[in-house]
Amino acid sequence: MGVVHARNITVAYGAFKVIENLEMHIEEGEFIVLLGPSGCGKSTLLNCVAGLQEVVEGQIWIGENNVTWAAPKDRGIGMVFQSYALYPRMTVRENLSFGLRMSGMAKPEIAERVARAADILQIENLLDRRPSELSGGQRQRVAIGRALVRDVEVFLFDEPLSNLDAKLRTELRVEIKKLHHDLGSTMIYVTHDQIEALTLADKIAVMYKGVIQQFAPPKEVYARPANRFVAGFVGSPAMNFIEARVVDAKAMTVKTEGGTKISLAGYAAERAFVDGQRVEVGVRPEQWIVDEAPEGAVSLDTVISVVEPMGPESLIWAKTGNTTITAKVLDDTGYDEDQPLQVHFLPEQISVFDLKSGKRM
Repeated sequence: MGVVHARNITVAYGAFKVIENLEMHIEEGEFIVLLGPSGCGKSTLLNCVAGLQEVVEGQIWIGENNVTWAAPKDRGIGMVFQSYALYPRMTVRENLSFGLRMSGMAKPEIAERVARAADILQIENLLDRRPSELSGGQRQRVAIGRALVRDVEVFLFDEPLSNLDAKLRTELRVEIKKLHHDLGSTMIYVTHDQIEALTLADKIAVMYKGVIQQFAPPKEVYARPANRFVAGFVGSPAMNFIEARVVDAKAMTVKTEGGTKISLAGYAAERAFVDGQRVEVGVRPEQWIVDEAPEGAVSLDTVISVVEPMGPESLIWAKTGNTTITAKVLDDTGYDEDQPLQVHFLPEQISVFDLKSGKRM
């Protein structure tokens, strides 16, 4: 079975703990993305599941088996690395079949598995070429195929697209999503690219300093980030943050550093506001409204600093008090530098965080 359970695992290098008491349960057939900045522990966690990294405490379960101390080959996994790791003197066919041949599998079974993987990945015409004769995208398909021929329930991907250009990353991202749909296998995918995470995942585990900050479906991570780190890391351009102080907790009214009072009535608070509390109001660039303010909207006066045309849409950088905000608009006409611009947002769409703890209000 493709259920993966990391039970209170701790990983340390000497006295330094990279991961501490981490708990994560992955259901069979889920596509899980481990997302976070460099050094957050996401690859370390993947390597623990793969058996390439020892845990100091805790257990790794795959299906009904405790594989904490099992060798990688005995865990029933297939792994795709960041580097293609192909044998340069072997053909594609030989690269795909190498692991199966070493395990002593019968030749007809090997041929069948290689043919099936080549068909799924559309590399049948490449089987007699060597890696030097392949493009980067083709090499990564072969690397995925080498995991695919093992016919396992759990696939692990360690930043497999990071060495490719933008166009190839987009193409292979679609291929991996289709592969998951066709196979129905459990997949754990490491990346620092939030676009990959949002488009591929059934659930995203956002990690920072060895701790899972939020483990939820992409829409929830994007629309209701659990804390300030998740809100600032997920989204491009990043979420805007406006510091304010609560002046009327009951009415959910705050005052910005520039002295503007904002009513957040309509915001679905997860914890009560407290008078005098310092908070950050988080508004994503696309949540700003630059047309006529709808009913119940909050308005802010800004002055445009820079306009960045981006084809079908534009980014407007503007200042309100001492704070710079970014607004995404569909039309790049009619906006000039130093032009006053009133922007609006709906309280029910935004996020508010406690400034001290960083937790979602």
